[in-house]
Amino acid sequence: MNLKEKSVLITGANRGLGAEIVRSFLQHGIGKVYAGARNPSSLPDFNDARVIPVRLDITKPDEVAAAAQNIGAVDILLNNAGIMNFSGILTASTAELSADMDVNYYGTVRMIQAFAPLMEKHGGGVIANLVSVVGLASVPGIEGYSASKAALFSATQAARTALKSKNITVIGVFPGPIDTDMAKNLPLDKASTVDTAEDIVKGIIAGQEDIYPDPTSKQISGLWGSNPKGLEQFFADMAG
Repeated sequence: MNLKEKSVLITGANRGLGAEIVRSFLQHGIGKVYAGARNPSSLPDFNDARVIPVRLDITKPDEVAAAAQNIGAVDILLNNAGIMNFSGILTASTAELSADMDVNYYGTVRMIQAFAPLMEKHGGGVIANLVSVVGLASVPGIEGYSASKAALFSATQAARTALKSKNITVIGVFPGPIDTDMAKNLPLDKASTVDTAEDIVKGIIAGQEDIYPDPTSKQISGLWGSNPKGLEQFFADMAG
């Protein structure tokens, strides 16, 4: 994909990986970036006129509908917004489980439902969902988050099938632990946001259907592909 004169909408663009994805798209010559955030004033100063701030809380249907109406079709929708609650499956509250699911699953599906019809009328496009390697197998201590990402993985596969005939490519992105505020309490080696964002954008440009954008995720993808139960046990062993 040639990004010149193309447009992208990125949710959760105010910090961490989302902000670096904005910068990477700019460096690769994208025509326009719609940078979504619950509070647009929280967006960094990207110092580039191609960046258009968008008030967007993906858990609020009215804000998603307003964004779709105001922006219209984009060439790329990158569903990056996400949250992570640290809680075990036996102790997680309904509120914690619901919060993970509302953002990571329902919110992302809400974005797909709002923008896919606009893309179809525009002739097609790309939808990229930030899933996670924990969508492949659950990780102890973040079981609610893992479940929400597993649901998103399933939704990504479903959307890929449903939108293929409409010339819309659906990409799954499966990062491992990244050095962000959200993952700061995870006792794991973390990849840099800059390198991960660059690999994500390059994967989208190359048209990769599944993107594993960091060394850990690449290693995990190999284990999952050859031995799914082995990955389950690998993550389980992290509990000690």
